[in-house]
Amino acid sequence: MQLALPHLVQLPQLSFRAFAVWRRNFLVWKKLAIPSLLGNLADPMIYLFGLGYGLGGLLPQVAGVSYIAFLASGTVCASTMNAASFEALYSAFSRMHVQKTWESIMNAPVSLDDVVTGELLWAAAKATLSGTAILVVISALGFVASPMALWALPVIFLTGLCFAALGLIVTALAPSYDFFMYYFTLFITPMVLLCGVFFPPDQLPPLVQIVGAWLPLTHAVALVRPLLFGELPQNILLHLAALLGVALVAFWIALSLTRRRLLK
Repeated sequence: MQLALPHLVQLPQLSFRAFAVWRRNFLVWKKLAIPSLLGNLADPMIYLFGLGYGLGGLLPQVAGVSYIAFLASGTVCASTMNAASFEALYSAFSRMHVQKTWESIMNAPVSLDDVVTGELLWAAAKATLSGTAILVVISALGFVASPMALWALPVIFLTGLCFAALGLIVTALAPSYDFFMYYFTLFITPMVLLCGVFFPPDQLPPLVQIVGAWLPLTHAVALVRPLLFGELPQNILLHLAALLGVALVAFWIALSLTRRRLLK
C-alpha cells in the first residue's frame, strides 16, 4: 500500500537510535580504517603536489600566498566533499539496495528515519576524518599559517553534513551505481572548478561567478581558506547559514524520497 503524501513529507522523526546506526557503520569501517584513510589522502595529495609544485612554479603569488598554499586550503574542502559524497552514494547505496542492510536494521526497533539520520552522520564523520587528515598533512608541510585553522574543523564537519545530505538524495533516486556518474560529472566536478579550489572565483566571467556563488562548496572554501591563513572570514554567518540550510533541506528531501522508495 502506498504511503499517504503527508507521511512522505513530514518532518524527520529523530531519536538517539540513529547513533546505533552510526556506530554500526563505524565498527565495520574500523576494520579497514588505515587503508581507507590512505585512500582518501592519495588523490588530493597527488593533485596538491602535482599542481602545487608543477603549475605553482610557473605562477606568481595567488591571493597573497604561494599557489601551493592557496591550493592546499581548497583541497581540504574538496577532499571533505568527495569523501562525504562517496560514502553517501556508493557505500549507502550498497547498504540500502544491494546488501539490504537497512531493511535488516529496521527489523530491530529502529525506524527508517533513524537509519537515514545515522547514515548522514556517519558520512559527515568520515568526511571530517578525511578533511582533518588533509589539514594535518598540509600543516606539517608548513601551508597553514595560524592556529585559527582549528576553527576550520567545525566547518569541515558542516561541509560533510551538507554533501552527505545531497548524496543521500541521489542515492534515494538511483536505480544502480551507474547513476552516480551523472551526479559527479554534472554537479561535483563543475563545483570543484567554479568554487575557488584551484583559482580565485573572481577570475571567472561574471555570470559564472553568480552561479558559483550559489554552490555550497563556495561557502566552505570562503570559510576555511582565510582561517588557514590566520584571517577572519568575511560574511561568516551568511556562509554558515548557507551550508546549514542546504544540509537541512537536502536531508529532508532525501528522507522523503527514501520513505517513498522503501516504505511501500
